[in-house]
Amino acid sequence: MEKKAFVTKEMVEEIVKKYPTPFHIYDEKGIRENAKALKDAFSWNKGYKEYFAVKATPNPFLINILHEYGCGTDCSSYTELMLSDAMGLKGEDIMFSSNDTPPEEFEYAAKLGATINLDDITHIDFLEKTIGYIPETISCRYNPGGYFSIANSIMDNPGDAKYGFTTEQLFEGFRILKSKGAKNFGIHAFLASNTVTNDYYPELAKQLFELAVKLEKETGCDIKFINLSGGIGIPYKPDQEGNDIKVIGERVHQVYDEILVPAGMGDVAIYTELGRFMMGPYGHLVTKAIHVKHTHKEYIGVDACAANLMRPAMYGAYHHITVLGKEDKPLDHVYDITGSLCENNDKFAIDRNLPEIEIGDYLAIHDTGAHGFAMGYNYNGRLWSSELLLKEDGSVQLIRRAQEPKDYFATFDCFPIYEKLK
Repeated sequence: MEKKAFVTKEMVEEIVKKYPTPFHIYDEKGIRENAKALKDAFSWNKGYKEYFAVKATPNPFLINILHEYGCGTDCSSYTELMLSDAMGLKGEDIMFSSNDTPPEEFEYAAKLGATINLDDITHIDFLEKTIGYIPETISCRYNPGGYFSIANSIMDNPGDAKYGFTTEQLFEGFRILKSKGAKNFGIHAFLASNTVTNDYYPELAKQLFELAVKLEKETGCDIKFINLSGGIGIPYKPDQEGNDIKVIGERVHQVYDEILVPAGMGDVAIYTELGRFMMGPYGHLVTKAIHVKHTHKEYIGVDACAANLMRPAMYGAYHHITVLGKEDKPLDHVYDITGSLCENNDKFAIDRNLPEIEIGDYLAIHDTGAHGFAMGYNYNGRLWSSELLLKEDGSVQLIRRAQEPKDYFATFDCFPIYEKLK
């Protein structure tokens, strides 16, 4: 598929008059269209709800857009719960899925009435001792172990993941929870990450639906929802075809009718916890070329770095790059696109074919709407960029200001440098 930036050189030249590069910018129109498509794809299920993975893009302006389409939040930490609370979300709008969870996080989740999704069988006693009871509605995360495969293709390795109950523990855990007063049960599983195939969700659903039927029959627990979690990915590379959420929804529906309905479980709600799929394609990191270096290779130095987008440095992840204003130029130059960190892996692209880049050119780095800004850090004292929203009417809204040195030094309030910055 062709990858086109949703901003142009002319738009960026106007934006930088007020908000200098680098910055992350998000496409409101794309976010809304995608949220509507997801809602429509699962509209066949009366109880369907998407819990947006806050970890992917923890910005209340963006999450509020999704909330307009009925989305809740999937939280994994105290501060993510705080963000949901500050946005006015409560109770069934919040799913709390964490691991190695501190007691104060369970306490806060219970206070908000969030649905707690337990990661381990030992957390049953831990939760009860922490908050004094077992909630009537509770969920458990399932890890079948081994490899998760579709046909002959291995998608991921759950057996090597730190998350979830084993099959035996899940049955035992449900019985224990029921004995302690739980009445409404949910199953959660995340068995593969960033899948670019319409087969993943239907295959995951088949396994979880079969498990749910067996659990309800053998434990007598009333299973109210099945959470397919995340894992639906996006096409980072231009030669990849994206997932078709309508087809995915239809195929999950088919499996639902084949397995759950005949078992008398046709009222079970389907939940999802998508992050990358909801936001990933609708964000760009926009940066400016500030140096050209000719040594053993050809380098373009930009004013962003891995502190603004960690994925290429951390995972070797591919992010497509558009040189704004040169979309139709031949890709006849080979560059490494680098940042300024004192780390050789601080590269957004290696040996990438691009048009000739000159100092002052603007580059749009694609698919940074999820796990982009959120994974930022301050190594080398680099400061986080601003976040902007390209509104449907073409205007640009600041939705998070850029860090300033005073922010970086704010936690040194016990050291004299902080006084000098006031």
